[in-house]
Amino acid sequence: MIELLRELVEIESPTYSPGVREVAERMGRELEWLGASVSLLDGNHVCAELAGREPHLLLIGHTDTVWPVGTLASMPFRVDGDRAYGPGIYDMKSCLVVLLEAIRRAGDERRALRVFLTADEEMGSPTGRALLEAAAEGVAAALVVEPSTQNGNLKTARKGLGRFRLTVTGRPAHAGTHRAEGVSAIEELAHQVLALHALNDDERGVSVNVGVVRGGTSENVVAAEAEAQIDVRIARAEDRGRIEGVLAALEPVTAGAKLELSGGWTRPPLERSAGGAKLFEQARRHGRELGLELQEASSGGGSDGNIVGALGVPVLDGLGAEGGGAHASDEHVLLDSLPIRAELLARLLRSPGV
Repeated sequence: MIELLRELVEIESPTYSPGVREVAERMGRELEWLGASVSLLDGNHVCAELAGREPHLLLIGHTDTVWPVGTLASMPFRVDGDRAYGPGIYDMKSCLVVLLEAIRRAGDERRALRVFLTADEEMGSPTGRALLEAAAEGVAAALVVEPSTQNGNLKTARKGLGRFRLTVTGRPAHAGTHRAEGVSAIEELAHQVLALHALNDDERGVSVNVGVVRGGTSENVVAAEAEAQIDVRIARAEDRGRIEGVLAALEPVTAGAKLELSGGWTRPPLERSAGGAKLFEQARRHGRELGLELQEASSGGGSDGNIVGALGVPVLDGLGAEGGGAHASDEHVLLDSLPIRAELLARLLRSPGV
């Protein structure tokens, strides 16, 4: 498992890079060795079918990472005691290893499986979404082999995600001689950032963050243009329309300024469901047999499980490896977690109640 992990980590695979296809092809060969019929779909997404007891279970993962090509030079794969480090090792190269090992361990007693590995999950699965939705047709449940929480727990809920851009148009002027003739897009954007951040509501699970701002051309010019990139997350589908309405109704505070909003939702929220709770209870029972005391958790981040859950399919997420530092320079995986998480998933694949 560690050797395969090293091989996958050392294939740098930021979204839309050639490495994504290389990882997809490598995973395809591993799945074929396990008896799967494998298709490499447009966009380098992988869909594999394995025969077994019906109805099908859907296993979900992804082959892309957030790390640019060249990161290995400063962040090479390395093992330090019970931890292994490297770009994408936790999210989610180690989880791909867990997925394969679980299928191997499940043997002939397992359920029929459909495996879908998305190539652009880190970008919100824009090209994979329709293919994933098709793969989810007729399945009894979806098991998402994303990393667990940092204390090893599973996820039955995730926030939905929207990415928006607010563009402000003002009027340029010389900042020293004709400042009053200008309309500062930056000043207007400052008002809007405060209004946007006022939408945060921890009680309802609504988070709004302006993460990037740009604007202006020179310090001695009243800025004619400015923009903000906005991350919006919601825990409940019922808040989607309300937040959309608030964003659409934004009005300029500065006379003469104009606002334009673009963007949209990349993932619906994965809300806790009766089916997801049942899956968790199955996993908790299997976990106790393995010495694990699993807890049910939610996450502020999204996954492809959000997309499948919105179709009414029961979803259990976080079945991958344990570790930490996702998308950070200390990204790592706990090596001892690989076989035990694989065994946990294998037992779910054999379980008649899933």
